[in-house]
Amino acid sequence: MLKRLISRFAGHEARKGKMPYEEARAALESHALKARRFLAGRPDVEPEILYYLAADEAVDVRRLVAANPSTPQQANKALTDDCDEDVRCELARKIGRLVPGLEADETHRVRDLAIEVMERLARDSLPRVRAILAEEIKSSPHVPAHIVKQLAHDVELMVSAPVLEYSPMLSDEDLVELIAGARVEGTLSAIARRASVNEPVSDAIVASLDVSAIAGLLANPNAQIREAALDKVIEHAEAIEAWHQPIVMRADLSVRAVRRIAGFVSSSLLAALCERRGLDEETAVHLNKRVRERLEEEGVKEDTHSADTKAMTLVQEAQTQGRLDDEFVMDAAGNADRRTVACALAVLAGVPRPVVDRILISQSGKAITSLVWRAKLPMRVAVKIQSAIAHLPNVKMVMAREGVHFPLAPDEMAWHLSFFGISG
Repeated sequence: MLKRLISRFAGHEARKGKMPYEEARAALESHALKARRFLAGRPDVEPEILYYLAADEAVDVRRLVAANPSTPQQANKALTDDCDEDVRCELARKIGRLVPGLEADETHRVRDLAIEVMERLARDSLPRVRAILAEEIKSSPHVPAHIVKQLAHDVELMVSAPVLEYSPMLSDEDLVELIAGARVEGTLSAIARRASVNEPVSDAIVASLDVSAIAGLLANPNAQIREAALDKVIEHAEAIEAWHQPIVMRADLSVRAVRRIAGFVSSSLLAALCERRGLDEETAVHLNKRVRERLEEEGVKEDTHSADTKAMTLVQEAQTQGRLDDEFVMDAAGNADRRTVACALAVLAGVPRPVVDRILISQSGKAITSLVWRAKLPMRVAVKIQSAIAHLPNVKMVMAREGVHFPLAPDEMAWHLSFFGISG
């Protein structure tokens, strides 16, 4: 009987218009789960039926109703309190796509209800729900500004980062305010990656002296940075290697800035400076001289490449002997052997060494914890690396749950790693 009933409904797809209320109601009265699922996912079912199904006892039926673009806003509002998180996630994904296009097509009442649904989802207790909503509306210029600002101030980076990086609804004044009051690691880095960063925003990022954010700002070709702000970066850059390459690659360096940078960057970066166009003869001669001097200095000092090779050899030997485990990494961290720790994490996590280095200098306890999780090492290793290698203050450290467990969900840790180009 159910098969014949579904066949009748399926045949209705070839006809225009809504499915008759009486036919749909008959299916509901049969109490057949397959029929309810079938109806819950159809865009042509009468709104009353979808409203009825929004309270269905079966979670998968409610998920289909939450994802259905034809579900009435009153039912969507009811689903914002659903006990199942996947239902609310489906609803957030749908509302994020629907609301930007409502103004031209819907009545004020419908639009107001849809915005109320979005407001409720933006306050959802589950970060995953808020993050899905933020991802859906991040680039839209047609969503309420107060919802965008609320998401931008969220205490979870996975929620705030999409709108911080992409939303056109955030003004320079909003961004400067967010930078000044930032309490979440990664807030400034997300802003630094925006498609366009104006001078007041760049000034605020530079004033923060946030290592990761300034590295991202320097690497952003569309970031407008005043000469005074670049001077401040250069004042601190000698001790912060993460800034060397991106500042050398800036197209807007003055001759004075080029000369100052030449005083501390490596010979390879000096060579890149020598290749810049528009250098006067005096500056070109000065740079070539610095290249020769730096090569001599690097020949006298312990070769960095050699030190890295030695650390990787130790790690590979430990791996061959079956000793590349949590104890090995704990010992290296306890000896403040940053190179060996980085090489071990690179091998165990299957991540390029430069990416590991970026994570270790990011000052992000969550990113470091996520990398250790990917390396299949226990949480105690993450705590040790945060303190002994990254030197994070206590307020920035991510501590174990119940003393031993990772405190972050796997999908959240995968999300933090995606910021560094790590996927899969």
